[in-house]
Amino acid sequence: MVLPSTTMPTPDSLMASGRSSEKLSLPSLQSKMKVDPESYTTELDLLHKQFSSALFVFEQQAAMKSAFMEPDPTITKDLGDLAMFLSHVMPSYPEKLGSFPANLIELLRTGARTLPSSLRCQITQALILLVNRQMVDIEETLTLFMALQTLGDRILRKMTFSHVVHSIRRMNCKHRNDAKNRSLQNVLFAMLMEEDESRAKRALIVLCDLHRRKVWFDERTANAICTACFHKSSRIMKAALSFLLGYERVEEGNESDGSSSEDDTTEQKPHVVLSRAAVHKAHHQGTTASKKKKKAKLQRVMRSMKRQQRVSSENSGFSGYSPLSHLKDAQGFAEKLFSRLQTCNERFEVKMMMLKVIARTVGLHRLILLNFYEFLRKYVQPHQRDVTNLLAAAVQACHDMVPPDAVESLLKQVVNQFVHDRSRTEAIAVGLNVVREMCLRMPLLMTGDLLQDLVLYKKSHEKAVSSAARSLMYCYLQICPSLLSKKDRGRPSDSKAKPKAYGEASVNSNVPGAELLLEHANASNFSDGDDDEVDELATNVSDSDRHDSSEESAGAEENDYRSDEEDEGSEESGEDDGVALEEDDEDGLESEDEIESVRGDSISGDEEDENKEEEEEPSAQKKEEEEKSSSEKRGGKKEEGETNVRKRKRFDPSDQKPSAATSLRALKRLAVEKMGTVSSVLTDGILSNEDFQLIKELKAKKEAKTALAVHGLLKGNSSAKTTSLKVPDSEELSTKRVDPAKLEIHIRRRLTKDERLALVKAGREERGKYSARTAVKQKKTGGSSNRYKEHKKAMPIAAKRSKIARSRQEKKQKQRRAGKQFRGRKAWK
Repeated sequence: MVLPSTTMPTPDSLMASGRSSEKLSLPSLQSKMKVDPESYTTELDLLHKQFSSALFVFEQQAAMKSAFMEPDPTITKDLGDLAMFLSHVMPSYPEKLGSFPANLIELLRTGARTLPSSLRCQITQALILLVNRQMVDIEETLTLFMALQTLGDRILRKMTFSHVVHSIRRMNCKHRNDAKNRSLQNVLFAMLMEEDESRAKRALIVLCDLHRRKVWFDERTANAICTACFHKSSRIMKAALSFLLGYERVEEGNESDGSSSEDDTTEQKPHVVLSRAAVHKAHHQGTTASKKKKKAKLQRVMRSMKRQQRVSSENSGFSGYSPLSHLKDAQGFAEKLFSRLQTCNERFEVKMMMLKVIARTVGLHRLILLNFYEFLRKYVQPHQRDVTNLLAAAVQACHDMVPPDAVESLLKQVVNQFVHDRSRTEAIAVGLNVVREMCLRMPLLMTGDLLQDLVLYKKSHEKAVSSAARSLMYCYLQICPSLLSKKDRGRPSDSKAKPKAYGEASVNSNVPGAELLLEHANASNFSDGDDDEVDELATNVSDSDRHDSSEESAGAEENDYRSDEEDEGSEESGEDDGVALEEDDEDGLESEDEIESVRGDSISGDEEDENKEEEEEPSAQKKEEEEKSSSEKRGGKKEEGETNVRKRKRFDPSDQKPSAATSLRALKRLAVEKMGTVSSVLTDGILSNEDFQLIKELKAKKEAKTALAVHGLLKGNSSAKTTSLKVPDSEELSTKRVDPAKLEIHIRRRLTKDERLALVKAGREERGKYSARTAVKQKKTGGSSNRYKEHKKAMPIAAKRSKIARSRQEKKQKQRRAGKQFRGRKAWK
């Protein structure tokens, strides 16, 4: 049999096609064919035939491999180069190369295991290139790429895995194609249910990565991952459990899938602290320009704080979200997994993972699984391996929908095994913390006698034990102070607080936070300086808030000026009182002094008002003269006073109130009319988007004010400092994960010998090398002399000048004496 030729294009072949005899390599020919496709159709046909002949020869040699004939390396290299060349130029010749993708797919599907590694990677790259250029649909190649990941070739596995993930991400980047996504999900779900461990594992890894990247962030994907917990293979079950417990990627031992990217790693920057002094300086100290700079700096600081909180919440392993929240049949999932836990023979680590997932599901969906607590009770021992994680799972499974009788035996086991006088300090602290967390979720578990016995540990000399006992006491100060003894109650925030009865539910009759709208309307005229600071903290110091605060300050100055005028004219007539009263009605009781003056008017009767009118009428002219003189002294404020007087209403004797009681009734009527604008919104039960946004801002402002008050950052609010934080409700506790490390807070762990040696060596780093005292004394040299110190001493300029002048005079005297000096008797000879 004569095999067809598989040589590369030669100058002779190019001359036969009408080209010059210059040598053309495949990359140069590829670039020219992309620029001018129509002129190179002959070369394309020639190279396509050579690819077909090379493919035929390779298949024949692969069929004869049983006769100990290895494929020719030159044919393998030519086949790979031609496949890459044709995949690059196929967009220019879609009709002529229509069967080329099918040839590649068929070659990989039938002979992927027999192909050499280099040729297999080249053909896979060519097929990926066609998929990326939308010449082949991802639905046709998804099954093939998933099968290629199971061949044991590490480079090929990473390449196909990243291609599948990025192609699905790119497909859903701009808009979601639900029909196409559903078809791709069906392929992966079918692979996940197969008994073949390698194929199911690759499908699970792809699904977990897409769900973690929020590409397939739907209920179908979450339920498919949860269903993998019941796979026959223990490796698949462990991978699914580890993902559900919050790991960022499925661990594969020492293998790497390339699913982790550099974008996921972020640098940990130091937390920025916003002090009360900085807020005060930004609003009350410096010029206008410096205040503007300080406020801009505050905005940057608060933006960075929010960014740090968001990044830390996303990167932390204990985030609120879990795929378990999308379970369609949560009760059936928990019961099925619990039955497998009771009958499986897996290692202790796998059993612990199953136990954590069951506890997380029970707490998240508030399920009732009564046998689970009895199963946990036999493992609650201080010497148990990973007992802290076990206790954290027990706490996670507690919620207020479980009958207290079912968990009572577990609570007693924790108290009896951990909290007693013969137990170690670490065990007592952990036991008290576990009791506190369980009682936060189920307050009806605790009895008065048990609580008073546990609170006595607050007198312990160990910090971990005393702090745990005090935290339990403070918890019940908020939940049910009546269970504590009288000396431990102190002054609770609500002395009549009691936990809800079993099965009792609180139903909201209105929109949560709607009462804040009414409080905001009532307190709008009585705002103080602290509210401005909290507004800046809660709303990021927006320009609108700054404008409102400037208007309020201007209004406050105007009110102060008015009050000064009223104080100067204290001997006014009854007519002026009537004008002031009407002015109060217009301003809506903006100052407390005016309210007190109205109350004083109510105490005095009608007779006193009449006597004041008769006494103060003759002195009206004197009062006008005094006002003129005072306005001349003020200078620039005279015009403001005149404008204020012009704004006031003219007094009408017919509108004068006959008594103070009627004036109080008018004030009450005015207050009701002013509050009616907000109360009408609440009574209608219809709130706009602006109202909900305002409720959100008011909640943020209230939380910021509470946090500042607790840390002592609000001035003049000493009562707020003593208020304790609110105990979270059962829904918040069910969604929040229990960190086992928090159960061991303040516990000093016993160090090993290596750790102690490391601490000792670290303490010796700053100290010099050890040497005897005698050697130190011998090496020591004397200090500098006083003359040398004086020489080095920096002299003032006056001393330097006097020294220069003195040295100059001494030099002159020396020169004067030089010629008159006696040099001996001269010899005359």
